[in-house]
Amino acid sequence: MKPSRRSLFRTRRGSSARRASGSGSLRNELHDRSNFQLRLIVALLLVVALFCTLFARFFWLQVLQHDRYMTLAEQNRISLVPVSPPRGLIRDRNGVVLAHNYSAYTLEITPSKTADGLDATIERLNQLIEITPKDRRRFKKLMEETKDFESLPIKFRLSDEEVARFAANSYQFPGVEVKARLFRQYPQGELGSHLVGYIGRINDRDVETLKDNGNFANYRGTDHIGKLGVEQSYEAQLHGSTGFERVEVDSGGRAIRTLSRTPPQPGRDLELSVDIKLQEIVEKLFDKRRGALVAIDPNTGGVLAFVSKPGFDPNLFVDGIDPVSWKELNESIDRPLLNRALGGEYPPGSTFKPFMAAAALQGDFPLVHQTIADPGYFMFGNNKFRDSKPGGYGSMNFDRSIALSSDTYFYQLAVQMGIDNIAKYLGEFDFGRQTGIDLPGERSGVLPSPEWKKKRFKKPEHQKWYAGETVSIGIGQGYNSYTPLQLAHATAIIAARGTVYKPHVVNRIIDPVSGKATAVEPQPQRRIDWKPEHFERVIKGMQGVNQYGTGAKVFAGAQYTSAGKTGTAQVFSLKGAKYNASSIGERLRDHSWYIVFAPVENPKIALAVIVENGGFGAQAAAPIARATLDYYLTGKLPAAPGEKASGAAAASAPVSEPAPEEPTGD
Repeated sequence: MKPSRRSLFRTRRGSSARRASGSGSLRNELHDRSNFQLRLIVALLLVVALFCTLFARFFWLQVLQHDRYMTLAEQNRISLVPVSPPRGLIRDRNGVVLAHNYSAYTLEITPSKTADGLDATIERLNQLIEITPKDRRRFKKLMEETKDFESLPIKFRLSDEEVARFAANSYQFPGVEVKARLFRQYPQGELGSHLVGYIGRINDRDVETLKDNGNFANYRGTDHIGKLGVEQSYEAQLHGSTGFERVEVDSGGRAIRTLSRTPPQPGRDLELSVDIKLQEIVEKLFDKRRGALVAIDPNTGGVLAFVSKPGFDPNLFVDGIDPVSWKELNESIDRPLLNRALGGEYPPGSTFKPFMAAAALQGDFPLVHQTIADPGYFMFGNNKFRDSKPGGYGSMNFDRSIALSSDTYFYQLAVQMGIDNIAKYLGEFDFGRQTGIDLPGERSGVLPSPEWKKKRFKKPEHQKWYAGETVSIGIGQGYNSYTPLQLAHATAIIAARGTVYKPHVVNRIIDPVSGKATAVEPQPQRRIDWKPEHFERVIKGMQGVNQYGTGAKVFAGAQYTSAGKTGTAQVFSLKGAKYNASSIGERLRDHSWYIVFAPVENPKIALAVIVENGGFGAQAAAPIARATLDYYLTGKLPAAPGEKASGAAAASAPVSEPAPEEPTGD
């Protein structure tokens, strides 16, 4: 039976629908495939880009930055350990060692690394190694002064047994270790302590100073620095240059082996101009008395002896002085830490007169050509200025005024010169300013003038200069105030007939490796351009002091010619009363001065000596000066206590009371 037309139409329409449906599915499939391929390409490009970025990064790190990261990697296992240099030695002019180094073990604690607290750690350490109360006090003081440092010593100079005992138990003490260090030692002890000085632990103030000076890096691994004297002023030469070691360490920071070493450069040695034997003799002459002596070679400015009494033991400061010892030194009524030689300022008394005389000659003031009557006092207005000799010396001229120390003569000379001329001429001898010696802490003293007084005082009524004040200036009293170094320096200028050398205590700086020495050449700073005959006339008057004047008894029988001047400086005003040493306290008595140089014709030594509260200049200071010259010029040793000696009988021990004979000046 044949299909109808309608059924055929339906059949064809169904086939067309099926064909249309199949075509749509194909298009969808092609579209999906196209999208997938696009996503695949994008993903592939992204992967390629990431790999390129990763490769570029690897290339940057492994090739371009290889050296940098290799260094960083090495630093994870390599530590740079600073190696402190050996400090230079200090010797006197004859090679005697004044400061040197020795090696010893110390027990050190890093407070931040202690496991069970600092106090508990110290207590447990004490059961192993004795930690004395002095060790604890010193450690506490170091902690207060050196907060920025990692490890601090609590026990010095460990014995081999103590080192072995700690090594066997070190695992129980994190933050505690034994270190081998170089220690400074001063074999002469108290002798020359203010000259040599000492080193001490670097504190926060020192750190700031080193940073400001750009020297901090050179002190890595160094714990000490010069604090006083030559140790401080020549720190740059004595310290040397720090080295370092490249050390391989494990994960715990413990050293495994040393890979390389850059050795430190040792500090330079110093050879001083000082003769330590002369220094020793002078210090023994002072005994327990307070005072100072400075001796200078007038031909070079080299310091031959530099004494300040009492002194101290510099070894106390090397390990960090404990509070008890510090208190004893700091609060002592004798002030042993005061460097009297360049930091003590005293009225010069009559030792000022030779310089006044030289100034008067140069200014050609009338009195230097005149002879005056000396009744034992000088009237200025309604004020009576007394002479040291009651009744006076009668007739007095220029030469005798120096030899006999006539106050009356110099009262009148001061008034005639006036304060402005005194300040002008005396300034030529470096009074009132620092000498420039190569030691720290020098004071400038006071050379009074109206300008100085205006700066010194604030109230207008105190700033005015009164004519009566000039009178006292003429005999070294009033506002006059100088150091023993300044008096010795000025005396050396007269001895050199006006040639001025800068005082110095170091002769040579020596490289310990090459042995090459650099000399401190004695170059004159300047000349006082005064007439030579003026110096000679003053020197003649100073010779008279030791021939027939106030120092004649002490210098009797000397084997050399000398020119000196005694001086007695008041500690407080007598207000017109007569001086009587036995009626006042010892520390209120006059200071005893003496200046001298010898031999006159070819000076080799000039010195100034002061004995605090020693009385008349000829009583205490002059004998010390005589014994000093005897040893330096002739090799004669001073007499032992109780032994009779010629000339300088009083040199070896203090005299309790003066027994003045004519002349009776100071």
